[in-house]
Amino acid sequence: MRFRITHSSQKGIGLLNLHDDELSCIVSIAPEFGGMLHAFTVNAPNGPVNIINNYANKAALDQELSLSYKSSKLSPFPCRIENGSYQWQGISYQFANRFPDGSAIHGLLFNKNFEIREQNTTAFFSSVLLDYDFNAEDPGYPFHYTCQIRYTLLPGNTLQIQTTLTNKDTRPIPIADGWHPYFQLSDTVNNCWLRFPAKGMLEFSDKLIPTGKILPYQEFNANKPFGATVLDNCFLIDAAAGQPVCELSAPESGISIRFITDESYPYLQLYTPPDRKSIAIENLSAAPNCFNNGIGLVELAPDETKTMTVHYSVQINETN
Repeated sequence: MRFRITHSSQKGIGLLNLHDDELSCIVSIAPEFGGMLHAFTVNAPNGPVNIINNYANKAALDQELSLSYKSSKLSPFPCRIENGSYQWQGISYQFANRFPDGSAIHGLLFNKNFEIREQNTTAFFSSVLLDYDFNAEDPGYPFHYTCQIRYTLLPGNTLQIQTTLTNKDTRPIPIADGWHPYFQLSDTVNNCWLRFPAKGMLEFSDKLIPTGKILPYQEFNANKPFGATVLDNCFLIDAAAGQPVCELSAPESGISIRFITDESYPYLQLYTPPDRKSIAIENLSAAPNCFNNGIGLVELAPDETKTMTVHYSVQINETN
């Protein structure tokens, strides 16, 4: 069968692998670490290439995860919550889990052990369903909800990631969602080309908190070399249904990737780390600090669900 699923361990990290043997494409997921996307390996002109900048081994993952958040699921909120506090329905909440600058950052599930609920293979795809049941595990979020992640490897080096959030509490809950993968298509992101159709850029304070202003930004509305550009910004995306909200390519490696989302992910956060080996391309359902500013924030009623979908589609081109 073209599609299959295997389990393995790589330098201490337990992995669940989705295979497309026809294209030699492998997606590797680490359920025990927030259900993160650990690797997306494609058959490039010069051999197999993992386009995800991941952790070298379990020791590195344990040390770096709460600092870099590479590949993390961002739930129940993405990016920062200013001062780690907010009000919801007249009650003030303070997160215990906070970043060194005092902000709560990137949610509460990034280091949780997701359970494997389903594994399916057909002639057309391989798929796995993971979930985590969060029940008031931080004083800043004393609510009960479940997060399900369905990874599906499709033909054409395409990975579909579908997230379903369900309110299991007796009260309405505030919630948002996102992803934090770092993509590495070349030795340096300086050699890449980038395109994303932005309607504007959210103005940030010096603490990376939106001020409420939308600034004009069209720098990469057309495909162009990324070069020495430095980004740690959030953009409001303008894309037609089914059209990419972002495209990253590396002519020297022959690899490009397109990001296609549903309407649930209208924000795109881009970050260039200091080593410039990769770029974080983060599809978000809400803006940073959404629990305070309400930008993109969803209120889920008891037993209500919300599903969000993103596709990563990789193209391989012959190099000269």
